Amino acid sequence: MTFPIYRKLSNEKSYYKIVSAESFIELQRIGSKTKKHTLIAKQYPEKLLIQDMIALHTGYLESNASEFERIELSLEN
Repeated sequence: MTFPIYRKLSNEKSYYKIVSAESFIELQRIGSKTKKHTLIAKQYPEKLLIQDMIALHTGYLESNASEFERIELSLEN
């Protein structure tokens, strides 16, 4: 499996850059603001969350680097 892998929620309010099998960066849109979170999975449920995102389980859609970067740029403005 080649990282990074990009995903988003079906409601397009959260975008994910999965950096490894145990970590990801989330860009979360709340109203007109965007927040950035980094998660390093230490507990089993967090690791399962990453596996679900990679497998495109319910609610997750494929995304790409350009879409993630466009949202990330809105943090700087």
